[in-house]
Amino acid sequence: MPNLVLLCGPAGAGKSTHARRFAADGCVVASVDELAWAAGHPAVHPLPDDAARRVADALRSRVEALLDEGRDVVVDSSFWSRASRDEYRALGAAHGAETLVVYVDTPRDVALARVAERAAAHPHDVVLTPETAAAFHDGFEVPTPDEGPLRVVPGV
Repeated sequence: MPNLVLLCGPAGAGKSTHARRFAADGCVVASVDELAWAAGHPAVHPLPDDAARRVADALRSRVEALLDEGRDVVVDSSFWSRASRDEYRALGAAHGAETLVVYVDTPRDVALARVAERAAAHPHDVVLTPETAAAFHDGFEVPTPDEGPLRVVPGV
């Protein structure tokens, strides 16, 4: 039975760093930022609606294919809403995976400072305006244990 790990947290939380740790333990990383970068959207986010939809579809397809191969997958995305986490939990269940949500808990000031330092140098260096970064952080729905298996880790 494959494992599906959903890394969640607002921009600047440290999700990509944690994704690399899961990769070192054998998980395949499926990253929304890497897919956006590869699709020609390397710099400023949020993406236009049509591009965001294409990237989301590509992410879902990649995760499904990897789970069907029996691979353990860690998804590096914000999963900012309970609805988005529920959607991927259902996806995992449909593909026979055990799903764990890992919430990267990082203080607001730390996350926003990290985002402010970004320069679009690589896929995990997505630039956001200060207003967008703050709105993303403030609109983030923190996961709760009643959603299902949850691990809280500190931002790194």
